Amino acid sequence: MTKDTMQIVREQDVVPFRNRVREMCTKIGMSLVNQTKLITAASELVRNMLKYANGGKVVLETISKNAQAGIRLVFVDEGPGIADIHQAMRDGFSTGKSLGLGLPGAKRLVNEFDIKSATGEGTTVTIIHWKNGR
Repeated sequence: MTKDTMQIVREQDVVPFRNRVREMCTKIGMSLVNQTKLITAASELVRNMLKYANGGKVVLETISKNAQAGIRLVFVDEGPGIADIHQAMRDGFSTGKSLGLGLPGAKRLVNEFDIKSATGEGTTVTIIHWKNGR
């Protein structure tokens, strides 16, 4: 299994990050459709991290469960945190004057999604997408 950590501190870090996710997807034989879902979700989460927390880090990991390969991405920031996760997970909710598709949209694109946040301490989002997806 491969494990890697990337610091995301500026917009220029997004493309190398996306490329690394794509490499990992290709390595485990993930279909193009599932690669696109994971990369889209990951891009949304990494942009949120830059926008709301001035960046953070992402732990990228290939994982296996019941002979099924997958990719786990853990986004960790030390930003202001999310005061109301339930509200933030609603379609259309945004504090950043965007469409508000970020968190709920990312959740719909992956197989597993977990978010933990504490006001003033930051946010950790973990997503997993399995090779054979949905």
